[in-house]
Amino acid sequence: MPLRKTRDFAFSTLLAAALLPLAAAGALAQEAKPREAVVLVTGEGHSSIAPDMAIVTLAVVKQSKTAREALDENSKAMGAVLATLKDAGIAERDLQTSGFSIQPQYNYPNNNNGQPQPPELVGYQATNSLSVRIRDLSKLGSIIDQSVTLGINQGGDIQFTNDKPQEALTAARKDAVADALAKAKTLTDAAGVKLGRVIEISENSIRPAPQPVFRAAMMKDAAAPAVPVQGGENTYDVSVNVTYAIDQ
Repeated sequence: MPLRKTRDFAFSTLLAAALLPLAAAGALAQEAKPREAVVLVTGEGHSSIAPDMAIVTLAVVKQSKTAREALDENSKAMGAVLATLKDAGIAERDLQTSGFSIQPQYNYPNNNNGQPQPPELVGYQATNSLSVRIRDLSKLGSIIDQSVTLGINQGGDIQFTNDKPQEALTAARKDAVADALAKAKTLTDAAGVKLGRVIEISENSIRPAPQPVFRAAMMKDAAAPAVPVQGGENTYDVSVNVTYAIDQ
C-alpha cells in the first residue's frame, strides 16, 4: 500500500474514533432530557337536529304457478308503484332497486310411512325491493298508503336521516373540543399546574345515534289513509382526543 494512502486511512480511523464518544455523549444527553409533561383528555360533543329526509324500503312479493306469471304480476304492481312515486315528485335519482329474486316454492309432504318424500314444486315467488328517498317528509304517510294500495306488500323499514348534516357535525365538533378543554383545565387545576398549548388533536369518530325506525309487514287490507309517522330527532356524536402541554 502506498505511504500516502496508509496515512489517509490511519487519519480517518483516528477521526472516527475521536467522534464516536461525542456522538455517544449527544445520544445520552438526548435521552437524559426530561420528557415534556402533558395531559391527554377525550372530549365529546353532541348535536341534535330534525331529519329532513326518509329512506323507505318497499317490496312487491307475488306468487304464481309459473315463474313467468309471478314475474309478470310483480312487474305490473311495481310499475304502478314507480309511476305513482314519480307523480308524487320523487326524482329518478331517489329511486333504486335494492333487491330482486325469483324463487321456487315447494311443499314438503308428511312422511307417514317413515320414508323421505321428495318435495313438490307448487309455484314460484317473485320479489322486487325498492329503496326510496323521500325528501318531503310531509308526503311520507300518503306515499306509504298509496304504495300499499298499488301492490306493496312487504317492507316498511324507514330510516330518518339528514341530507346535509355538516352544520350539526360542526356544532358537535366544537362541543367536543370545548368539553376536552374543560376536562383538561379541571385536571391541571386539581394538580396545581398550568395548562399549556395544544400539542395534538384528533377526531375519534362521527357516529349518528340510532335512527327512528318503523317496521311493518305491509298487507293491502291493513293499509290506512295518512299512515301516521314521526321523525323525531337525529343526534350526531363526535369524540376527540386532545393532548395539552403542562407548563412547568
